Amino acid sequence: MNSNILTKEVQHFINTNLKTDITKLILKGSPFSLVSIQELAEQIVAKNKCKTKLPTWFSAKKIYYPNKLNIEQTSSEITAKYKANLISGKNLIDITGGFGVDASCFSKKVNSVIHCEINEELSSITSHNLKQLNIENIKTVNADGIAYLQINSTKYDWIYADPSRRNDLKEKVFLLKDCSPNIPDNLKLLFDKSNAILLKISPILDITSAINELIFVKEIHVIAVDNEVKELLFLLKNNYTQTIDIKTVNFNKINNEYFNFSVDKESFATFSEPKKYLYEPNVAILKSGGFTQVSEHFKIDKLHTHSHLYTSNNLIEFPGRRFKIKQLISYDKKQLKKLIPSKKANITTRNFPETVAQIRQKTKFKEGGNQYLFFTTNLNNKHIVLICEKV
Repeated sequence: MNSNILTKEVQHFINTNLKTDITKLILKGSPFSLVSIQELAEQIVAKNKCKTKLPTWFSAKKIYYPNKLNIEQTSSEITAKYKANLISGKNLIDITGGFGVDASCFSKKVNSVIHCEINEELSSITSHNLKQLNIENIKTVNADGIAYLQINSTKYDWIYADPSRRNDLKEKVFLLKDCSPNIPDNLKLLFDKSNAILLKISPILDITSAINELIFVKEIHVIAVDNEVKELLFLLKNNYTQTIDIKTVNFNKINNEYFNFSVDKESFATFSEPKKYLYEPNVAILKSGGFTQVSEHFKIDKLHTHSHLYTSNNLIEFPGRRFKIKQLISYDKKQLKKLIPSKKANITTRNFPETVAQIRQKTKFKEGGNQYLFFTTNLNNKHIVLICEKV
């Protein structure tokens, strides 16, 4: 951590060059003897990434930014605040601290937070930034979180962990046991230190596999922002063996969409041919796997067991996109071209043998316009196209 970056002159340079082309800036070199142009560029790039993701950090003075990878991997403020609303009590330990965004939000819900970060520079950066944000109830510790728990006798109300999803070769991994730290292998230790554990895991990890790797899962939260899944949260309570609740949320600019259901509660879907309206669930619901629950809860029909599209004759409020079906046809390239003379359409495939790219190549349709085409499979396993307009 280069403290010279925090001087008034350097901070002014960073703030006045946030919109400057980085490549051109690097070619000019650094105007400061104690701060390299690479360090300046790193600060500018990282700060720009925080403008919408971490507005509190972006707006605060003398914030020191780590490399852009650390910023990309950290929680956004909106997801961190969501997590903080799940916890309460006197104390919490974050055993995979990182940039400290989650810890800062937790600090508003508990009396004290321990922030463990194994990377010395990142730990120092977080410690500095917390002072700039006037957060005083977080203690930063430069240590491996698991090792710290092993030598510490403190019992915590909560343990929070965000395991790294990359192995020693920097390759992405798909099972919890392959993440670092290995949470499944350390569950006994974690429950010795706390009765409540909150895990943030990657959206690429499979929910069912994660349930099988863990114990005492009470809740699973699927968080999406602007219809992109950002986080999976697993809330574990010691000795909990009852029904697992799955809670989904999609934060967007118009209104936030919520849908909850229980994993073990039996549910039944109804099926039909396409009716007047078509519904496509948001990505948080699609990730959750609550497909029959959607049909049962909203009293709408599925088009096919594997299509995950729904239909009804009456328009309803729905956590996802809604469309009015204008026409239903069999998949025929020539007929499609006649019906869409503008050769412009928004294309979605659900349970269909061809990809969007393949369909565009065959039809020569460009993206955009007011036409929405859904390529899917109906109850009779026939490939169909639904020509729709957005509601």
